[in-house]
Amino acid sequence: MTSAPPAADRTLVEVVLPGVPGLGGLYVRGFAASARLTAAGRVGHAPRTLPDVAYLAAGVRADADHLTAYQHLLGESASDVLPAGFVHVLAFPVATALMVRPDFPLPLVGMVHLANHVTQLRPVPLGDALDVRAFSQNLAPHRLGTQVELVTEVRVAGADHDLSAGPVAWRGVSTYLAKGVRLGSGRVADADADADERAPFVPPVPTGQWRLAADTGRRYAAVSGDRNPIHLSPLTAKALGFPRAIAHGMYTASRALAVVGAARGDAFTWTVEFATPVLLPGTVTVRVAPDAQPSAHDGIPYAFAGWNARSGKPHLTGTVRPIG
Repeated sequence: MTSAPPAADRTLVEVVLPGVPGLGGLYVRGFAASARLTAAGRVGHAPRTLPDVAYLAAGVRADADHLTAYQHLLGESASDVLPAGFVHVLAFPVATALMVRPDFPLPLVGMVHLANHVTQLRPVPLGDALDVRAFSQNLAPHRLGTQVELVTEVRVAGADHDLSAGPVAWRGVSTYLAKGVRLGSGRVADADADADERAPFVPPVPTGQWRLAADTGRRYAAVSGDRNPIHLSPLTAKALGFPRAIAHGMYTASRALAVVGAARGDAFTWTVEFATPVLLPGTVTVRVAPDAQPSAHDGIPYAFAGWNARSGKPHLTGTVRPIG
């Protein structure tokens, strides 16, 4: 069974949104849509196609107080240039709106964030109008269910304020997993084989430690708008199968990016793979350090990892690589 073709091979109908939708309302719609999928017997037998739609929110502007709150929480330096993690926060609701469409084949409830790949090609300044575009691609089997990619692209208005004519400044590809939802049995064995080929995680020499309080999920939700119940309290997390609230994956990834700081440069790639969740309260042992010697044209690449020192199990691993 084949996955949906990449977006480049599909004709997408562009839908212009009146503005950036609120995540609270989207989660309410997502829970209702997930319930309908279950009632209709569609969960466990996912359709093979994604909606051929791209959502566009134009004229998006970051708020200075919002940016400051994000910088304080994540440890980013004070600057009028938006951190790449903050751009993700601005773009995330547009991608989430796609996942609550009636024709989106996977349930939002229980969706697991597997990985993120961001390419930042130029700084995104505070105060500039932004054009945020989102679409889905690559519906594919996974050893635990079905995965899908949500792609968001951000353009900055030029001197003539023509958003659509500007080049992409920031592009993020988020990979999500719908556990237990199967495309079919044909390629599940292949997915299992791919997983078995991954090198086992060996904890490196740490460079620090993060002590995350019980309210870490609520504090990140306040600056990101992502109030998924699994992050907010033990009670709401237990209702969705977790022993305690868990930290947002993008909180830990963005905190690692903040540690890299100015060494990432104005243009870079930022990748992260998420493994086991961080239970709150909890302690994450981390390493954020140069990964190799700089080349003549590029800056210093960094690698980062966060893990549980007691079990040795990884929470996340990733890289930050300047683009020459």
